[in-house]
Amino acid sequence: MWFINTAIVASRVHSAVAPSCRRVFVSTRAVMAKSKFEYVRDFETDDTCLAHCWVVVRLDGRNFHRFAEKHNFTKPNDGRALELMTRCAQTVMTELEDIIMAYGQSDEYSFVFKRKSNWFRRRASKFMTNVASQFASSYVFYWKDYFKDQDLLYPPAFDGRVVVYPSNQTLKDYLSWRQADFFWMLIQRSQLTPAQAQERLQGTLAADKNEILFSEYNINYNNEPPMYRKGTILIWKKIKEVTSKEIKLPGETEEKKVEVTRTRTKPVALHCDIIGDTFWKEHPEILEDDS
Repeated sequence: MWFINTAIVASRVHSAVAPSCRRVFVSTRAVMAKSKFEYVRDFETDDTCLAHCWVVVRLDGRNFHRFAEKHNFTKPNDGRALELMTRCAQTVMTELEDIIMAYGQSDEYSFVFKRKSNWFRRRASKFMTNVASQFASSYVFYWKDYFKDQDLLYPPAFDGRVVVYPSNQTLKDYLSWRQADFFWMLIQRSQLTPAQAQERLQGTLAADKNEILFSEYNINYNNEPPMYRKGTILIWKKIKEVTSKEIKLPGETEEKKVEVTRTRTKPVALHCDIIGDTFWKEHPEILEDDS
């Protein structure tokens, strides 16, 4: 941005100065645009995501077990923490480009970019760093809205990864995997490590998992709130907003307060099943044609 502004200033001054002085500006621009040091760009890695593929950025809270303990999160689930995560995800979707939907549970969120997105020339590093930085800064910014009586003791951190999925089915399978992967609940309510919990649940069906949760940990999975059972899906929806505005009507001398209805498109939170076909049939606009 500094270079662009400098060039604009230089071009404006160029027309106002004597011909003998003009070469100074031209040579300065040439040095800035092309120098002997520019070869270092050859060491940059090409991280362009494959074309015509869904780009998914998944964030995970780094060392959030310790973070939750230090900040007195309610066990086994803290509604404030989950709602804060969703607020951050909505901000990411609003501030960044081409995110078609997001899915979150516990301390993770996945953001799905459009298959045809050419944002930042589809560079994986740009996708990940923009999502991670926007999410982390939003977490700090909105903290007090959800934890009014709890100070933020130290900055939270989120690690991220970028994965591309070549078809609608592989994307749906990825999101199904994240929704089905609820062994974190078992971890939160027991003393098992992530590896021990994974081993305990390995090879079990949904009914088996429900039985394990109930018989061993007295958890009735079906009685859990939808947000805890299904996680949070964020999709774009048109929302009608009613606001008050003072306007002067024709033929009248004083302004009157009237209600104005506007339609805005916003990321809206849902807590439903995305493993079956019902969700995708109800929202066909999400998936793009595979052809």
